[in-house]
Amino acid sequence: MLDPAFVRDNPELVAARLRSRGLDPAADLASLAGLQSERRRLLPEVEGLKRDQNTSGDAVARAKKAGEDPSAVFAANKVRGGRIKELEAELATIEAKRDELLLTIPNLPHESVPVGASAEDNVEVRKWGTAPAMAFTPKPHWDLGVALGILDFERATRMSGARFSVLMGAGATLARALINFMIDLHTVEHGYREVEPPFLVNRQALVGTGNLPKFEQDLFKIAGEWDLFLIPTAEVPLTNLHREEILDGRLLPLKYTAYTPCFRSEAGSYGADVRGLIRQHQFDKVELVKFTTPEQSHDELEALTRNAETVLERLGLCYRRMLLCTGDMGFASAKTYDIEVWLPSQNAFREISSCSNTESFQARRSQIRFRPDGTGKAQLAHTLNGSGLAVGRTLIAILENYQQADGSVVVPDVLRSYMRGLEVIRSAT
Repeated sequence: MLDPAFVRDNPELVAARLRSRGLDPAADLASLAGLQSERRRLLPEVEGLKRDQNTSGDAVARAKKAGEDPSAVFAANKVRGGRIKELEAELATIEAKRDELLLTIPNLPHESVPVGASAEDNVEVRKWGTAPAMAFTPKPHWDLGVALGILDFERATRMSGARFSVLMGAGATLARALINFMIDLHTVEHGYREVEPPFLVNRQALVGTGNLPKFEQDLFKIAGEWDLFLIPTAEVPLTNLHREEILDGRLLPLKYTAYTPCFRSEAGSYGADVRGLIRQHQFDKVELVKFTTPEQSHDELEALTRNAETVLERLGLCYRRMLLCTGDMGFASAKTYDIEVWLPSQNAFREISSCSNTESFQARRSQIRFRPDGTGKAQLAHTLNGSGLAVGRTLIAILENYQQADGSVVVPDVLRSYMRGLEVIRSAT
C-alpha cells in the first residue's frame, strides 16, 4: 500500500508514476484527495475537543474551590464527550474508505524501471549460455513427456479437469530431484533458511502481499465457514512470517526459502499456454523471500536474482534476464527482473522466474517494521521475492533442451545423485 502522506504531498509525482504503468489514476487520486481533505478538516476539531476535555478537571477543581456548583462543567463534558465520539466515528469511516481505496492502487515503479506499455518494452540485461544445436526437429514437452510415459494429461483431466497433470515414474522423480537440488543450493550455498509454511492462508495474509482485494478471482477459496485460500505462491506465507512484527535491524537481511505447491485459477488467461505444463492450476515452486532495510533492498534484489539464475547455470540451461518495464510489472512490485529460459520447441525464451522488490508496499500493508540498531523508532522494512525456480517450467526446459533424436532425455549431471544415478530417461515400453 502506498503511504497516504506521500500521496497527499506528491500528487503529481504519484499520478505520473501510475500513468507510466498504463493507468488513468485521476479518479482514484481525486477521491483520495477528498478523503484526505475531510480528514484534515476533522482532526483539529477532535484534537481541540480532547484538549478541552483533558483540562476540564481544572475547571471542576476551581468551581469546587470557589464553592460553586460544578454541574455545568460536568454537563459540558458530557456534551463534548458525545461530540468526540461522533467525530471519531466519522474519522474512522473516512480512514477506512481511504485505506480501502489505497489497497486497490498498485506500487509506484522505481526510477530505474524503463517506461513502457507491454512486454515488448522490456529490456534484456544479460544472457547466459548457448541454445543447444539439434540435428532434428525438437519436440514440445507435452509430446516428449507423454511418449516417455512420464507425463499424463488425459488422466489428470478425468479426475480434476483442464490444466492439471500427472507426473509418473522418472517424471515424478525428476520433479522431486529439482526441488531437493534447488533447496540444497539456496540453503547451503546462498544462505537462505528453509521453511515449510501452511498451504492455506487467511484473507489478511493475502491483503498483506497485495493479492487481495484486487485479484480474488485468481485465487481458490475454501468452501464452507473457512476464511482460507490455497496459496498462489509461497511468497504469501513467507512474507507473512513477520506480519505485525518489529525486527531487529542488525539481523537484516533475513532470507527464507520454501518449496510449496501453488494454486491459481488463471482467470482470464484462457487461450494462452493452454497446452502442457506452462500454465497450470496446480504447480510446484521453490520460492525466495527477503526482509531488508530500505538501503539494502535493491542490492539484495540483484543478489536474489543471481541466486535464481545460478539454478539454471548449474543445470546448463541457456537463459536471459529481462528488466520489466512499467507496464508489465506486477501489482506490488517497484522493480522486477524476469528470468527466461530457452525452449527449443518454441524457438523462444519463456519466463521461469520473476524476482521483485516491493520496497515498503507489502510491509505497510502487513505492518512489518524494524529498528535499525535494535532500538529506537521503528521503520517499515522492504520485502523481496522471487522464484528459485518454478519446478514445472524447469522440468519443461530439461525435457526440451536435453532431448535426443531417439526421444530419450539426458539427465543433467547435477541431478543424477538426486535420481539414484539415472543418466537417461527412456520410454518404459
